[in-house]
Amino acid sequence: MSANLPDTPELRRAVIETARALVDKRLTRGTSGNVSARVENGFLITPSGIAYEALSEDLIVFMDLEGGYFGETLPSSEWRMHMDIYRGHPNAGAVVHCHSPRATALSCLRRGIPAFHYMVAVAGGDRIDCAPYATFGTRALSEAMLQALGTRQACLLANHGQIAFGTSLAKALSVSEAIEELADQYLSALSCGEPVVLSEDEMSEILRKFQNYGKQANQQDPEAGDAFELPTRRG
Repeated sequence: MSANLPDTPELRRAVIETARALVDKRLTRGTSGNVSARVENGFLITPSGIAYEALSEDLIVFMDLEGGYFGETLPSSEWRMHMDIYRGHPNAGAVVHCHSPRATALSCLRRGIPAFHYMVAVAGGDRIDCAPYATFGTRALSEAMLQALGTRQACLLANHGQIAFGTSLAKALSVSEAIEELADQYLSALSCGEPVVLSEDEMSEILRKFQNYGKQANQQDPEAGDAFELPTRRG
């Protein structure tokens, strides 16, 4: 479960830094895309139409989970997608939406990302779906997104881009980066033919292994069983 953090200048600064990282990592350009972080009784989100380099802590908008915002600054036009993720996914601590080039190109084909590579498990499932098209900033888009997400942490949005969430800003950004890399690899493979897709049984095993993926021995979940063969410690 994601902890509800207090609304602090430090967290507002982290939202800004994450938004700027989208540009630095070439995951978006201009003012497209948006970033939010869950706080007690709501979430903080980037404002509408303000360049990331011009953001300051006071311009980050606090919203409640009923669609209300506070202050003079309008939140991002995609606020509903963020709100609905927080309402529907208690483990979501932060959300990143961007128009990363390769994920957006794939979304324009209205194709999701199948298990052509085991790393699709980074989003918490055996595939990454593409939501049906709906106009940006609408309830219809948010509903389509929720359906495409299911229990996973990311999806593509047809003719639009991608959206991802994580337990923290850093993890949400990391998932977003992974989705872009997978989209790039999948499009490259498609240029040569139809990639081989891993079986349902293999992806079930991969998802089990991902419970301890990237964790040190003292952090691993014993309920995952022998997900990894560990080397023998000598000293």
